[in-house]
Amino acid sequence: MRKHSSAWVASLGLIWILSACTPAQNWRDIAFEGSALKAQLPCKPDRTTRSVPLGGVLVDLQVAGCESETAMVAVMTASLPVGSDATAVLSGWQKATLDNARVPSTGTDRLPQTWHRPGHLPLTSSQRVHARGLKSSGEPVAMDAVWGAVTEGERVRVVHAVVYDRKIQPEMANTLFESIKP
Repeated sequence: MRKHSSAWVASLGLIWILSACTPAQNWRDIAFEGSALKAQLPCKPDRTTRSVPLGGVLVDLQVAGCESETAMVAVMTASLPVGSDATAVLSGWQKATLDNARVPSTGTDRLPQTWHRPGHLPLTSSQRVHARGLKSSGEPVAMDAVWGAVTEGERVRVVHAVVYDRKIQPEMANTLFESIKP
């Protein structure tokens, strides 16, 4: 009997060690239909495409998102019609996102910084924002989000990626944002 107990304890120890080595996220490459844009998500994404108004024009917004541990992670993108003002579109998108998360318009709950990536357009509205707001339920939520744009022929493609959680894991947000490539 003692021999079986030792084997059982050893097996449990091995399972515990192996599970400690298993990454919490399972990063995978994603692509968006009709675009060269690529990104990585830490979990298997759900996808949808919806017609939404961006910058006063109806566009097909592609969304890929998932839940990883307690975080909600998403990447969204849309191709703008030729001649659209990408700076205005990104600024409006930022305002709508932050308003929806009930982030105060000023103060220490909103920390914007320039976000320029290789291959992205150097627009003034290409930003990364760390913010604290409220969910629709009234619970506090932290967010780390980026907005940017890339060219695709004569068109401009806008992109927005975001992580929502009680407390943002900087490694997760950094990996997500650095993975966005045209």
